Amino acid sequence: MVNRLAQALAGRLTGRQVTHRLMQRRSSLARFQGMLVLFLVGGALGWFAWHWRASPVLALGGPAVIWFGLALVLGAEFLALRFAGGADPAPPPTLRQLGRAWLASTWLNAVVFGWWQPFRWNAIPDQLPASPAPPPRRGVVLVHGFVCNRGFWTPWLRLLRDRGVPFIAVNLEPAFGSIDEYPPIIDDAVRRITDATGTAPLLVCHSMGGVAVRAWLRTAGAAARVHHVVTIGSPHRGTWIGRFSRAANGRQLRVGNAWIEELGRAMPGGAGTPFTCWYSNCDNMVFPVSGATLPGADNRLVPGAGHLELAYRPEVIARVLALLDE
Repeated sequence: MVNRLAQALAGRLTGRQVTHRLMQRRSSLARFQGMLVLFLVGGALGWFAWHWRASPVLALGGPAVIWFGLALVLGAEFLALRFAGGADPAPPPTLRQLGRAWLASTWLNAVVFGWWQPFRWNAIPDQLPASPAPPPRRGVVLVHGFVCNRGFWTPWLRLLRDRGVPFIAVNLEPAFGSIDEYPPIIDDAVRRITDATGTAPLLVCHSMGGVAVRAWLRTAGAAARVHHVVTIGSPHRGTWIGRFSRAANGRQLRVGNAWIEELGRAMPGGAGTPFTCWYSNCDNMVFPVSGATLPGADNRLVPGAGHLELAYRPEVIARVLALLDE
């Protein structure tokens, strides 16, 4: 009886089931965003039900206000990009590119912040082998950005799972804390995936996640533990829109603030680690847009993609995953 119990317990901690044990089980940001979404949906449905008989047009006005409110906020970001981006060496966006990016961003913001992050953030668990098996299969550590959690990577997680690629997607918490609190989380993920695969991982980072990884790379020996770092829309030199944030990590992403200037002096490039930096001339959250590049990195411009869309562009995903075999 004792032996059978021990075997059953061992079975739960090996193979695919290890992924459920290792994945982070809490996300305070998911709870916050989930409550906000339920409040908005409940309010919209209540408004619709209350006014439907008297005025169907007025009933539809409640949901429409929420949707167009989101579109207006994003529209203001794209206008700021257009007029406050400064003299940037990247090619300026055309009005057509801005309009298309705005429409795509409105839809993606609703999906990412209204569904994947609050309700599906833990639907696809981290995928790790029980032990390294020859030949070693390189793994991926995914590091999200500001006001996000691992649910941001949902399309990536599906693809990596279906291809059998080992991965860990972290949650950077506290969500509104200092970026200096995140390197231990990244370090733990790198250690665990290296132990499981027997080889240094590829790090894929969106937005603030790329800055957090650079902060981690300052720690002794970190650079030697990484195969390649990919940043997607990361404000390496800060972003103009950071001036509106009151969160600790948001303030660290302001253009010209002391923290990010010191990081730039300590880490002017990749500190010996190969970097690929993807950026776009329609990034509505990171501008001036060339602030998403690094000296000495493989800097790749994707015209016409908004801040979220840049991470889901097929050409970006395909090129990033090709790095696993290099």
